[in-house]
Amino acid sequence: MVLQRFVRGLLFLGVSLLILFPNVSVKAAGGIAVPEQDWSFSGVFGTFDRGELQRGFHVYKEVCAGCHSLNYVAFRNLGDLGFNGEEIKVIAKEYEVEDGPNNDGEMFTRTAIPSDTWPAPYPNDNAARAGNNGALPPDLSLMVDARVGGADYLYALLSGYHEAPKGQEVADGMYYNAYYPGNQIAMPSPLSDDGVEYGDGTKATINQQARDVSAFLAWATEPNMEQRKRMGVKVLIFLIVMTGLFYVSKRRIWADVH
Repeated sequence: MVLQRFVRGLLFLGVSLLILFPNVSVKAAGGIAVPEQDWSFSGVFGTFDRGELQRGFHVYKEVCAGCHSLNYVAFRNLGDLGFNGEEIKVIAKEYEVEDGPNNDGEMFTRTAIPSDTWPAPYPNDNAARAGNNGALPPDLSLMVDARVGGADYLYALLSGYHEAPKGQEVADGMYYNAYYPGNQIAMPSPLSDDGVEYGDGTKATINQQARDVSAFLAWATEPNMEQRKRMGVKVLIFLIVMTGLFYVSKRRIWADVH
């Protein structure tokens, strides 16, 4: 009986952890350990920092969007970052998207509206490769889940560009990065100190930009994370209460049985 209760307790704990922490992973990329960051969205009760997300969106928009798509994010989703309806419309109007066909059977371009997804920087993969020396810039919508280490890895990668150590050669068209597997990456360092200007006055260092855009991509990967955590906590509380009620009921039902 004691063993059965112990096993049930372990199963209950395992289910609870899966509900609250579905993306637990080893903090390493390609065997290279990456520094673990203290994110506002970490932990059971963690939430996104809206100021950080807006700065990260600004970095993506000004730096990353020229090469990397964000296929699963629509302009209207920016409301989760704290932008109001009018601000979202203004942002969308800066872009044109392909639509159609029209009555003549032809595709056409029009000004983007909030319901449109973020426009890709290239019309197809071949054009993307041609514009990047044969390398295909990946879509960033699910990048935090696609890389072991998640946001920690992205932050380390973006802030990990350095001169190659003595004796280590870097191939033509490649760049040294301390955290990229093999230490050679085709993407040049996208960030530079004061490369963007933050509206809230935050100093735009490389590390600050790397942190902000990593947080933004964590949101893009799982925009419903906060709702999931709230639901997970409610389910856990419900299970604890129900377990207590079942235990009390069992004691009362079997109280007279010896």
